Amino acid sequence: MTDTTDTSFARPDARAVDQLRDIRFETGIAPHALGSVLVSFGKTRVICAASIDERVPGWMRAQKVEGGWMTAEYSMLPYSTLDRKQRDISRGKADGRTIEIQRLIGRSLRAVFDLKKLTGKTIWVDCDVLQADGGTRTASITGAYVAAQIAVQKLLADEKLEENPFTESVAAVSVGVFQGVPVLDLNYPEDKDATVDANIVMTGSGKFVEVQSSGEEATFSRQELDTLLELGEKGIREINLLQEAAIAEGLKP
Repeated sequence: MTDTTDTSFARPDARAVDQLRDIRFETGIAPHALGSVLVSFGKTRVICAASIDERVPGWMRAQKVEGGWMTAEYSMLPYSTLDRKQRDISRGKADGRTIEIQRLIGRSLRAVFDLKKLTGKTIWVDCDVLQADGGTRTASITGAYVAAQIAVQKLLADEKLEENPFTESVAAVSVGVFQGVPVLDLNYPEDKDATVDANIVMTGSGKFVEVQSSGEEATFSRQELDTLLELGEKGIREINLLQEAAIAEGLKP
């Protein structure tokens, strides 16, 4: 595991190398959604809201695919960054990064979801970034699971589903090499200057859904990659517990 005794290294917010930012979940943030949460990873804040559509996409009907569908949309609100971000609708299309992230969120949810148990329904999870300070995609995946699980539990309570399609939980966190040191859960200053960064998506049982890693004009060794994976696993185990508490809170009458 990473040596945390090196006193010559300090993170911008003084966290230990294997310490998550302050993670919080505020459920019920969008009253018209069946399940919703405002998830905060430090200063990064994302609203995730799950809605139910009583039909499946046209391609499923045309191909006579059984079950239902789960998908996601992602956007960064214009005021979420230091410089105003132009809305996708103003450009006439979503940018490549937006498309990549919303596909990642959808894949991550479907990896722990049995679509055949969602007959004739589509779950939409909208992830809207209110404030960006690094890790918006990992916060979105983490919050999307909470919002979707709350929605599913409500469908079960209303007898609109026979059994829970979720097979287990899913969460995500960023890791990277900052000033030569592997660290967990990068904020923006760290993400901006990291020589290596990675986004790790894992299930509650510790299986990998996706690992996105790259060197920023740098390379990294197998040992560094192993250290980053260890950091990510540790962080996601902690996040899993927070997700469980948030779902319980969101289902209170």
